[in-house]
Amino acid sequence: MYKNIMQYFENTAEKYPDKIVFGSNDAEITYKNFIEYARKIASVLIRSGLTKKNVAVFVDKSVNCLLGMFSSAYANACYTVIDVESPTERINTIIDTLNPACIITDSKNKDVCLAKTGRTTLIIEDMLKEDADDTLLAEVMRKQCDTDPLYVLFTSGSTGVPKGSVICHRSVIDYALTICKTFDINSDTVWGSQTPFYFSMSILDIFSTIVSGATFYIIPKICFIFPLSLIEFLDKNKINSIYWVPTALNIVADFDTFGTAKPKYLKNILFAGESMPVKQLNYWREHLPEALYANLYGPTEITDTCTYYIVDREFSPSDSLPIGVAFDNCDVLVIDEENNCLVEDTVSEGVLYVRGSFLGLGYYNNPEKTAEAFVQNPLNKMYPEVLYRTGDIVSYNDKGELLFKGRKDHQIKHMGHRIELGEIETGASAIDNVDRVCCLYDNVNSEIVLFYTGSAEEKTVRKSMKAYVPSYMVPQKCIKLSAMPINMNGKIDRIKLGNDYLK
Repeated sequence: MYKNIMQYFENTAEKYPDKIVFGSNDAEITYKNFIEYARKIASVLIRSGLTKKNVAVFVDKSVNCLLGMFSSAYANACYTVIDVESPTERINTIIDTLNPACIITDSKNKDVCLAKTGRTTLIIEDMLKEDADDTLLAEVMRKQCDTDPLYVLFTSGSTGVPKGSVICHRSVIDYALTICKTFDINSDTVWGSQTPFYFSMSILDIFSTIVSGATFYIIPKICFIFPLSLIEFLDKNKINSIYWVPTALNIVADFDTFGTAKPKYLKNILFAGESMPVKQLNYWREHLPEALYANLYGPTEITDTCTYYIVDREFSPSDSLPIGVAFDNCDVLVIDEENNCLVEDTVSEGVLYVRGSFLGLGYYNNPEKTAEAFVQNPLNKMYPEVLYRTGDIVSYNDKGELLFKGRKDHQIKHMGHRIELGEIETGASAIDNVDRVCCLYDNVNSEIVLFYTGSAEEKTVRKSMKAYVPSYMVPQKCIKLSAMPINMNGKIDRIKLGNDYLK
């Protein structure tokens, strides 16, 4: 095993020098050329004294953004991708926390970067005019350890305040190799990327690409507004594998896109980030029955995901998909809420903990939050053993698969009952003419509030809920929306819903 992700990239480039590694609507680049460009930029970063320093990459989702990321890895600098469309306040919060030694951008984004950050930058096009210094690059690599940070990825979590998860080379290497083995990702794989590069889900398809010799295409955002153009893009580039948030998959189902056109090459359909409604999943399975479907689960703090379930049986719309079993070289523990014992039966619930190489190093410049989430194994008093405490409530089914019951902070107490809001959402998703759902609790008025999209009437939805949940779980309010608010990661924006409707 190599100690830097770029060593894997170099090894793959030697095997497939003239093959396309990354592409988009307006650019494609081969493995050989990408490595050549990355070494030039990395040499500038090293000469600028940025080795083992933090750098921010302020570039929109593009081949140039990938160059900024991998060049930083070459220089053993820890990168953070900044969302160029984020509000200035959020960007400045991240910049203040990170305090990067420099910001990398390109000519397209430099004016916006200066306006939003007020900081001077290194421009990718300028750095590409310099020569690579092979001696300098080799010396940096020699001194590196696989536990050196590769990137810091900021998430808002449930509070809306960005936290920076620090992930090292070893975690990403182990994760990428595990994904390739689990899903047979190889040189024939062609990924169609939906998720932003500042979102942890992008780690799976980006890094599995460069260790396996696959090809990775960036799907334009507009394709998810016009689903037929999405199918055209998939077919044009012979994309056979996708890893999307369920919201993106649901768009295809809700518009009955496959009634008009179906992708010709798609065979691997992976999803994560939020619960996948079975109704929309069944639409995909009905129209593309030969494809592999897998539900992945995990938080940013453990690189991306830690468990997976390959769909192997039929589910009704009122069912929840399992989150499955742990990946190889990754272990999950279900511990009761009093930290007394493992939960291993099919009746009890517990909090999910994760251990193994996928674990991040903690939160950047935030020791308090790190100490809360990265904890000593409560069942091990013999030696130091760090676990990540997810805060998610899970249980086992009779097949030994994990079931996601909800987040601890999504549990409510209503009419004396402890309720998982996710259970209400699962029931609502099964109702005819209901597309997307989100359930929140109004603490001021002590009411369960269900938000949904679709053609069903609000009275009909509330009445139909009685067939899926006990009476004390039936929402007091059902609010029909023309569209669900979506956050920057493509998930339903619960914070915005609460701010807009519950205050």
